[in-house]
Formats: sequence, structure tokens, C-alpha cells
Amino acid sequence: MAMKRIFDVLLSALLLLCFSIPMISIALLVKLTSKGPVLYWSDRVGINNTIFRMPKFRTMRQDTPEMATHLMNDPDRYLTSIGSFLRKFSLDELPQLWSILKGDMSFIGPRPALYNQDDLVELRTKKGVHRLVPGVTGWAQVNGRDELPIPVKVEYEEYYMNHKSMTLDLKIAWMTLVNVLRKKGIQH
Repeated sequence: MAMKRIFDVLLSALLLLCFSIPMISIALLVKLTSKGPVLYWSDRVGINNTIFRMPKFRTMRQDTPEMATHLMNDPDRYLTSIGSFLRKFSLDELPQLWSILKGDMSFIGPRPALYNQDDLVELRTKKGVHRLVPGVTGWAQVNGRDELPIPVKVEYEEYYMNHKSMTLDLKIAWMTLVNVLRKKGIQH
């Protein structure tokens, strides 16, 4: 087992344990404040373009179109009463610890594309980025997130693929923490 995978398994198990009470509280709040399931399971493109189901705490109503939030005309109208708060502090992402533990994701890597983001998947495949395990955060995420055009996003991901190291992963983790605390690039 590679060092990165060992790190992912140990840290995700530890964080699941540490965040179990807050996650139960969030689940209860989601259930009490809106109709529908607590978790939203999204079909995502994983390593080697295989589809996997990625969980997030549900922040949007049941009638929300299935598309990337940044492509919607008025995404705020679909948010649940606590959806904005969960997104602002990236708390909706906590269930992805399960995906990391399971091996579908890593902490650091290209953000998994939606199953219908054909242009992104095609360009990642052309550049070889599809061979990376997707991550909760990545080099493109900390350098612009959804504001980046797809070709620029894939350039950042290709850079990560060609320069990946524990040092770069730690830099991305630190930059992610700073961005979350500053609420930089967070969709709400």
C-alpha cells in the first residue's frame, strides 16, 4: 500500500471518529429542516473514468436540476434553509471521508467530475489526469475552483500529476484550510 493511501486511510478514519458527533448533528438538522434524504449521492467520475457514488450532506431541495452549481442561473433559490451555512464552511463535504476510507477518493487530487461533464472528462483523459484518484481538494481547487475555465483547471491538474509529492499535498491542504477559513471561492 502506497504511503499516500496509508495516510488517507488513517486520517479519514481518525476524522470520521472525531467528527462523528458533529456529523450526526448536521444529519439531524438536514432532516429536520427539509424534505428528503440527509445525504445526496452524486455519480462522479473516479480513477480511470470509472463512476462512483460520492456522498455529501444535502444542501439543496429535491427539485434541483442535476448539474454543476456554478452552471445554474440562480442556484441560491434551490438551497435549503441550512444549505448556505453548510456550504459556507464546507460542512456538506464531511461525508466524503467515507469515500476516502473506501478508496474512491483521496484528500488531495483533482476534484471528481460529475458524470455528465463530458468536456472536462474528455480533456482530463487526453492529458492523462484521469489516472489520478480524485480528491476532496486539489491544485486547481486552491487556485481558482469553479471560476477557472476547464482548460485552465486541467492545466493545474496536469501540473499536479507531474509534480505530486507529499510536500505539494501539504501545501494544497494548507491552502485549502486558509481558503475555507476565508470563505474564498466557496459557493453558497
